[in-house]
Amino acid sequence: MSFSEEIEKLDWENVRSTIAGVTARDVERSLQTERRTFRDVLSLLSPAAESYLESMAQIAHNITVRRFGRIIQMYAPIYVSSECTNSCVYCGFNRHNAIERATLTLDEAAREGEILHREGFRHVLLVSGESPRHASVDYLCAVAERLRPLFASISIEVYPLDTDEYRALIASGVDGLTIYQETYHKGRYAEVHPAGRKRNYKWRLDTTDRGGEAGFRRLNIGALLGLSDWRIEGAYMAFHAAYLTRRFWKSQISVSFPRLRPAAGGYEPEFPVSDPQMVQLMCALRLFLPDAGLVLSTRESRELRDNLVPLGVTQMSAGSKTAPGGYASKPEAEGQFEVSDKRSPGEVAHMIASRGYEPVWKDWDAAFLTGGEAGSALDVRRASVER
Repeated sequence: MSFSEEIEKLDWENVRSTIAGVTARDVERSLQTERRTFRDVLSLLSPAAESYLESMAQIAHNITVRRFGRIIQMYAPIYVSSECTNSCVYCGFNRHNAIERATLTLDEAAREGEILHREGFRHVLLVSGESPRHASVDYLCAVAERLRPLFASISIEVYPLDTDEYRALIASGVDGLTIYQETYHKGRYAEVHPAGRKRNYKWRLDTTDRGGEAGFRRLNIGALLGLSDWRIEGAYMAFHAAYLTRRFWKSQISVSFPRLRPAAGGYEPEFPVSDPQMVQLMCALRLFLPDAGLVLSTRESRELRDNLVPLGVTQMSAGSKTAPGGYASKPEAEGQFEVSDKRSPGEVAHMIASRGYEPVWKDWDAAFLTGGEAGSALDVRRASVER
C-alpha cells in the first residue's frame, strides 16, 4: 500500500471538526499519556491546546533531550538551478516570474561546495527547480559525485523521480531525500499548482514511498505553511510521518516546517501562521513523533529560531543562500525566497552553544555502510564557536 492509498483513511473536514471539538480535558489526557495516538496529536493541535503551550513545550524538551541529547545538526542548501517549468503561485521560481535564472556548471557547484566545506559543513542539501532539461538526473548525479569527497551526507530537494532514478542518485553519493507536499488538501493543491508537472498530486504524494523503496537513509517531509489551515496540515504531516516510520523503519524520518516567505511574484499567504502557532505545531509533532528529526530553516527569524532550540529542533540550516551560485556571489541569479535569519554559520553555532546545546557539523560517514576505515569510529566534527 502506498501513502496515496493510506491517506484515503482521512477526511479533511472530519479532521477539522475533530480538532475543533477538542476540550481542555482531552488535551490534559493527551499530555498525561506516554504512548500517544493520532487522536492525541489532533488534541494537541487544537485551539483548546493553546492554553497548555508551556506544558507542551516542557514535554517536547524532555523528549528531545532523552532521544537526541543536546545537539543540533547543522546543514546548508546548495541551489544548483532556478530553471522551472511549473507555475506554483507562491514560488519565486514560478516560470512566469521575470527573474534572472541560472543552472550551475559542475565546476560552479563544486565551488559552492568548497565554500561550505571551509565553513565547516559536512551535510548539504542540493536544491533545484523542476526543469529536467536543465537539471536532469544525470546532471544531479554528476553534481553529487563532484561533491561526494567533501561531504559526509548529501540530500536532495528536487522534483519527484521514479525509484530507479533515486537508486542512481544513491549510487552517486546521495543518501537523503526531502520533498514537501506543499499542501495535503487536494483541491487547494490544484489551485496553487495550476500548470506544470508538479500539478500531479498523487505522484508527489508517493515520492517518499519511491525514495524509501530505493533505499534513502534519510526521508524528510513537510507542508508549506500558509497555503491552508495549519492545524489540519499538521495532522496530515503527522499521519504521513507515522506511516513512513512504520513502512521504512531503516530510514531516519524527519519533518520540516517551512513557512511562506516573500518571493518574486508577491504571493501573500491566505492562511498565515503566527509564531505561537508555529511553536504549538512543532511541539505537537514532537510529542507524537518522539524519534523524528525536526528541521528548521533560515526562513524563520533569528528570534524564533533561538527560542525553538530547546523545544524539539534537531536540525538547523545556517548562512543559507537560495540562488544558484549564491555562496560564490553569482550576481545574476535570484533566490527562491527571502531568507529571514541572515546570520553566518559561526554566529548560529555560537547561539546554539550559548543555549547549552552542541552544534554538530557531521554525525554520519558513508564508510559506516561500506566498512571503510573512516567508519571505525564515530567522527563527529563539532562547531567552533569562534568561527
